[in-house]
Amino acid sequence: MKPGIGTIVIGALVVLIVASLSLFIVDQRQNAIVFRLGEVVDIKKAPGIYFKVPLLDNVRNFDVRILTIDTPEPERFLTSEKKNVLVDLFIKWRITDVRQFYVSVGGNEQLAQTRLFQTINDGLRAEFGNRTVPEVVSGERDKIMDLMREKANEDARKIGVEVLDVRLKRVDLPQEVSESVYRRMEAERKRVANELRSTGAAESEKIRADADRQREVIIAQAYRDAQRIKGEGDAKATATYARAYEQNAEFYTFYRSLEAYKASFKDRNDVLVLEPGSEFFKYLRSSGKAGK
Repeated sequence: MKPGIGTIVIGALVVLIVASLSLFIVDQRQNAIVFRLGEVVDIKKAPGIYFKVPLLDNVRNFDVRILTIDTPEPERFLTSEKKNVLVDLFIKWRITDVRQFYVSVGGNEQLAQTRLFQTINDGLRAEFGNRTVPEVVSGERDKIMDLMREKANEDARKIGVEVLDVRLKRVDLPQEVSESVYRRMEAERKRVANELRSTGAAESEKIRADADRQREVIIAQAYRDAQRIKGEGDAKATATYARAYEQNAEFYTFYRSLEAYKASFKDRNDVLVLEPGSEFFKYLRSSGKAGK
């Protein structure tokens, strides 16, 4: 007797149900723990399709990708100067040992994140408490991040995870402290600016006074040299006139008289009133006699 269609369908359904209960898939981004009656019997790390005993075994998958813990609000820390700073940070971590992770925190990612964050938070409070504001803001920021990663990683291994990075995104002063610091910085900068202006003004006056002094010295030296050269020129001219006079006194007198006539009668409107017998007309009279 051939089985009916209903029997075949039921058999196929049973096979599918058994297969679905016997097979499980491990994604490449996951590790899987196989439990048998609540006990860990196997760890599957390679991606693929695996078998399990139906009804006795159950499987739990864990994400082994890099995960991030990001603080929703900046944390407040106290420095060695007893000043508050606001710190915004994030943590990169991943599961490396799923068995240890399950045993330590029950496979709860939230619980693991809380523990890691608490460890790093306590370490940061200790490190910030030994440093000043300039050191935590810029001076030793990288050193603090490296120390926190190392310390957090030591504790993370105990729960089967690894801390890849601890990064301080922002380290700022609280608003009320920032305003007072900015005012103090502004006052200090103004003081320095005024000091520089005063120094510049003093140097400017010094340079200007020195330039004026040099100008006066140069002018005085130039006037002295000019007067010396002029005196030398006058002396040479006088000497030349004297030599010319000595060679022909009569001609020199005649020449000087001509120059006087020229200077006196250079304009038609010039009027000169003199006695007819004046020495001024000496050569004019001589010229008239020579004509006769």
